[in-house]
Amino acid sequence: ATLDVRQDSLVHREAVGELLGRADWTALSSEERTAVLAEGKLGAPASVSEATATTLDVFHAIKECRARFGDRAIGPFIVSMTQGADDILSVLALAGAAGLDDPRGGVAIDAAPLFETVGDLAAARETMERLLGLPGYRRHLARRDGQQVVMIGYSDSAKDGGVVASRWALQQAQAALSDLARSRQVDLTLFHGRGGTVGRGGGKTHRAVVAAPVGSVNGRLRVTEQGEVIDAKYGLRGIAFRSLERMAGSVLVATGAPASKDARAESWAGLMDQLTRVSRETYRSLVYEHPAFVPYFREATPVDVIERMAIGSRPPSRRSGKGIENLRAIPWVFAWTQSRHMLPGWYGLGTGLAHVLERSGIEALAEMVREWPFLATLVEDVEMVLAKADLGIAARYASLSPEAGPTIFPLIE
Repeated sequence: ATLDVRQDSLVHREAVGELLGRADWTALSSEERTAVLAEGKLGAPASVSEATATTLDVFHAIKECRARFGDRAIGPFIVSMTQGADDILSVLALAGAAGLDDPRGGVAIDAAPLFETVGDLAAARETMERLLGLPGYRRHLARRDGQQVVMIGYSDSAKDGGVVASRWALQQAQAALSDLARSRQVDLTLFHGRGGTVGRGGGKTHRAVVAAPVGSVNGRLRVTEQGEVIDAKYGLRGIAFRSLERMAGSVLVATGAPASKDARAESWAGLMDQLTRVSRETYRSLVYEHPAFVPYFREATPVDVIERMAIGSRPPSRRSGKGIENLRAIPWVFAWTQSRHMLPGWYGLGTGLAHVLERSGIEALAEMVREWPFLATLVEDVEMVLAKADLGIAARYASLSPEAGPTIFPLIE
């Protein structure tokens, strides 16, 4: 079995800053950090802080695992919250400082950016273009047989902008990254970071694969399976075979699909831009801009209990701070599921659909849902979430928030 490694970009920035002796490192722009890292290797001071030592220990462990079990023992090093080329160069620099050398003269590690927020997904092509334009990184990639894994995050992008904005940003990022990889002759594997619930990118994987942009699958599917979904899909031998057959079949269909795009694709994309803009504004005006929302979330869902449960693979918050921004997608979605609001899986779509309906009419919208696998899959997934939502139970939870509840629950209802 191959083990992937994953860490937040900020952890690496802080470690690199210390190794360079730059107290201002995290305050610099991505371009400034990239310029420094592109020039050379990191030093290895005699003594470092405990946090930096822990970061370097991970790379020492990777080296040891590969020595004991072979090169395939460790997969790509995934960089959460990648925001610039420097976040990938940081991994290579830290690996070099830890002595993780490649026999061919480079660093023996595959660094995979993870684009997670709507903004980072929108900037994914620009970030990768900057990275692939660096001669040093191209030499590294050549030593790694031209293979580049890029992970795209469903959970945090949905928490950031709502399910509609997330799906559309992911669709556009896949198309843009695939186009860039073809133009730069890079062997790209898109790694889909999906959770089990629709609010975290879940749904029918085989439908999502067929709905992916033309040319983005290219014979490969790399996808996360999490939690109880593993048991549901693979717990019984017959179901496990069926799950794998459906995914393999969808990859074959998507790979063999005609390379030409639907003639209506451009007009559909224009309508989808409108739908997404309104949907995202609606979602963010509630979740991030309404002053009563955070108190409501804290009181009308069992998020406080979920945060204290020692059953997850990760802490409930990504970085310090109690805001929605820093909360991980897992407790965020589970809290809304437990209270039967199911809010992350649908909120904002209805307003977006109503906007397009009013301006373009029912026929244009119906054609999109009927003929475009992307939108059809999104609508199917949201229908399923709405079927599971129960506002009667949600109202009982809302009563636990006597001050914020009367304001927020009617908006959700």
